Amino acid sequence: MNYAIIGFGSVGKALAAAFARKGIDVSVATTRDPESFTTETAMTGPGIRPKKLADAVNADIIFLAVRYQSHPDIAKILPTWQGKTIVDVTNAYGVPLEELDGEPSGRVVARAFAGGKVVKGFNHLIASVLAEDPAVNGGKRVVFLASDNNSALDEVGTLAETLGFAPIMLGSLSEGGMLVQAHGKKWGELIFQDLVKFSR
Repeated sequence: MNYAIIGFGSVGKALAAAFARKGIDVSVATTRDPESFTTETAMTGPGIRPKKLADAVNADIIFLAVRYQSHPDIAKILPTWQGKTIVDVTNAYGVPLEELDGEPSGRVVARAFAGGKVVKGFNHLIASVLAEDPAVNGGKRVVFLASDNNSALDEVGTLAETLGFAPIMLGSLSEGGMLVQAHGKKWGELIFQDLVKFSR
């Protein structure tokens, strides 16, 4: 299993830090030449590898850590995303509701990535919190996950646990996904909720 993060802004860097913390290799790509952010990735950790977009999308699990408005351009890189799991970390704050056709933004992203399995997740925490060690006072920081594909939900849930987080499954994109997406200029009920799960 190999991993990639598309986008290396504050959220992309926070995700890369999570991989580096556990010593897990991950490719990072942006629309820029990889050489332009080699120093930044090296500072994050030895396993953070800058790549071209065309190469990064060969990963099995791909984190989409770009502006929501950029997702259609990323989706066009491959004719099909069959066999790939895309973790939608975007937030559609400020996007007119009519552009979403009354659907959760995760469903819109899922349509764009034809053939792929989309999981909405890791998007409810602000970047500075996401970048912190998820081990908190003996507990684990919660990440919410939603998907219309149960196998993808389990796959990303297992990865989240490996990264040290406590995944909570919210169900489908149309149900649980609504809790972690913006509605025009209003945030979903679970966005910004920084929760910690403790073992009994």
